[in-house]
Amino acid sequence: GNVHFSHSFVRGNWGNEKESTPSLLSKSCHDLDIIYWLLGKKCSRVSSFGGLNYFTAENAPEGSTKRCTGGCRVEKTCPYSALRIYYSERIWGVGHLIDLQAWEEGKVMKALENGPYGRCVFQCDNDVADHQIVNMEFDNDITVAFSMEGHTSYEGRRTRIMGTSGDIVGDGRMLTVSDFSTRDAITYQAKDLADEFEGGGHGGGDYRLVRDFLQAVYQEDDSLLTSTLADSMESHYIGFKAEESRHKGGEVMNL
Repeated sequence: GNVHFSHSFVRGNWGNEKESTPSLLSKSCHDLDIIYWLLGKKCSRVSSFGGLNYFTAENAPEGSTKRCTGGCRVEKTCPYSALRIYYSERIWGVGHLIDLQAWEEGKVMKALENGPYGRCVFQCDNDVADHQIVNMEFDNDITVAFSMEGHTSYEGRRTRIMGTSGDIVGDGRMLTVSDFSTRDAITYQAKDLADEFEGGGHGGGDYRLVRDFLQAVYQEDDSLLTSTLADSMESHYIGFKAEESRHKGGEVMNL
């Protein structure tokens, strides 16, 4: 999780709000979509706190340089070393650094020496939040607490749904449903649908969304849509209001 965040939201395309969008929208619009889809209710109020606290120039270690390739004295032990992440240990893919179809030895190092992904994470032009919490109230007095964190050892989502008769806990790989009355708990293993679509993005979700859209257009039947534009607009509206609240010190915003 921490490497992903540094790649996309510090060094990468979504690190600067003026050039892209707030991190809550660029990264967590998926989460807001899921929350809205699960509840099927309108969000009535939202408040949010958070900001950019860690990936700043003030936190640059003594002896660090503007680039990881510039003789940085802490590069070998830094968890965000671009040389480790993209070159020696290959923790993250290099498709954003070079053209994989025209692979040549030495291109990765050249990209790190000259491109954005070789920059020190504490000396970039990033300004988006690296941590944020969002509190939401939906119709029927349903409350939701959401946390977006750039500092985790894991990727993905960890979800808890607390009901009156039981709860559901999941992390994208498994889902456990517990019944308060019987004390029974059933665990379901998730199937990675990406395997069916030659590694399609987001667990196969990208392929299926496009497939459903094309089928709906071809058959002129909007009931075939998995997700509608109106649903996406609703979740984005929540995100924009949450950002407004964050910039106003957590003020409660009515939707």
